[in-house]
Amino acid sequence: MNKIKIITDSTSYIDKDYALEKDISIIPLSYTFEGETYKEGFTGEFDDFFERLSKSKDFPVTSQPSTGDFLKEYEEALKKYDEIVVLTISSKLSGTYNNALLARSMSEEDRIFVVDSKQAASNLKILVEDAIDMIESGKNREEIISHIVEKEKRMAIYFTVGTLEYLKRGGRLSAISSIIGSVLNIKPIISFKDGELGLLEKTRGKNKAVKKIIETIPSDVKRIGVCHILNYDEAVSLKEKLIEEFPKALITIDELGPIVGAHLGPETIGVCYSC
Repeated sequence: MNKIKIITDSTSYIDKDYALEKDISIIPLSYTFEGETYKEGFTGEFDDFFERLSKSKDFPVTSQPSTGDFLKEYEEALKKYDEIVVLTISSKLSGTYNNALLARSMSEEDRIFVVDSKQAASNLKILVEDAIDMIESGKNREEIISHIVEKEKRMAIYFTVGTLEYLKRGGRLSAISSIIGSVLNIKPIISFKDGELGLLEKTRGKNKAVKKIIETIPSDVKRIGVCHILNYDEAVSLKEKLIEEFPKALITIDELGPIVGAHLGPETIGVCYSC
């Protein structure tokens, strides 16, 4: 049986201990902020960044890993493993997938398989965890990739933000929409599905936005990640509501880091789910 290595990027926000235990390689994206460039870290390391972001006039510029970053990881992995499966953030959000694919071509190795997850954050994490579970149960690379491609179609992300300012500054939302969202306590519900950001609905107040988000989740949901930025108490409250509504689902609370979170800002809350 071939030994399979899983590589992903930092926007999966996988727990560091889990990554070490399962020998998952996490290739970090980077961001430049207030004149310094940083590699995105792991959950538990993000609070300082978001506190600085909330007070700063600067806005981070994010960048994907280089082809060299991927080539180095591929070379090391193939010393111990027979095949590599690479799962990246959606190609519509980042150039990470393209660089992973280009590095694969440069390596001239036919044992590297790069998959565009079309997801981010908790949903990317779920796909990585599924891949690990399948490896441990003896599934082969073809079965793993087929599962990922099919499961991605049954995933979605919905969130609401404390302010639209960060989406506006990050170029993800028009200035007009930003003005609409800043008046009369109107809160947008922003969707991420099929690799694309969209506006699901506008509600009056965050409580109504959260209620609507819960209503969008299908009854046959299997996993839900409650995603937040500096908003743990509200995340706990949302998790409790979701447990009541979906008692059979596995529900976790997950932090978002600088790469995804810079465009959303503090007080963001939402769900990533899979059926």
